Amino acid sequence: MVEVREWTRGDTARLFRVPTADDDKYARGVVALRTGSPAYPGAAVLGVEAAWRAGAGFVRYIGAERVADAVLARRPETVTGADTGRARVDAWVIGSGTDPTHRSDAETTALRDILTGPAAVVIDAGALDLAEGTTAPFLVTPHAREFARLQEGLGVSSAEEDRAQAAQHMADRIGGTVLLKGSRTLIASPHGDVIAVDAGTGWLATAGTGDVLAGVLGAVLAANPGRPIAEVAAAGAWVHGHAGRIAAGTRDGAAGHPIVAMDVAAALPHAIADVLA
Repeated sequence: MVEVREWTRGDTARLFRVPTADDDKYARGVVALRTGSPAYPGAAVLGVEAAWRAGAGFVRYIGAERVADAVLARRPETVTGADTGRARVDAWVIGSGTDPTHRSDAETTALRDILTGPAAVVIDAGALDLAEGTTAPFLVTPHAREFARLQEGLGVSSAEEDRAQAAQHMADRIGGTVLLKGSRTLIASPHGDVIAVDAGTGWLATAGTGDVLAGVLGAVLAANPGRPIAEVAAAGAWVHGHAGRIAAGTRDGAAGHPIVAMDVAAALPHAIADVLA
């Protein structure tokens, strides 16, 4: 039987802090994203926006020129370009808005270099197939269908398991933290307990919110080096869910209203202000 711990607002508050007079942009965390594609440039725009809005001090973007142009049009603060060999990176976000069936050998090599590097990595969507064998600290972020495909690719069957057991077994198998998205998000670390996070509101079930979540996770990881990845992931998921509630107008039990992913990103500063208060 897998033990499940309920994550709270108070737990989340431990992972956020108000910058001091001694902090500079690097002290607040450097996030690099290798996300998006010419087919799905919005994934990169949303992830970068979310990383900034979740408090990152410095955000880098590496990707196709067309996608980088879209990122800069929305967030000109972002540094773009492929040369990160000597650049500081505290956390990576990879895979959002990409398709592994269209990935070039050069792109696979670049992603594997990230996955065997020193910085923590959020592995999303089109990079999930590369998770096994990763030596960097990492977090995979599948939704239910991606999780099923990941299980199939690893030769794992869990027809009789509940979600918590399945997430735990996957974490043990790949040797990294698993964030299984859903109305009740579950985070499992290898040979540890499972954390449950209330995802916030059903209005979050709309395209692009997973890209926003990936950017949030990158920012919170970058700002909390050395902290357990499962706890960092739970804090990021909680803030993302709370931003969804703020954006949809459901905080006081109201029915709320439709939102788009950028609404969630825009609400992130308000969600973090609530946590800090």
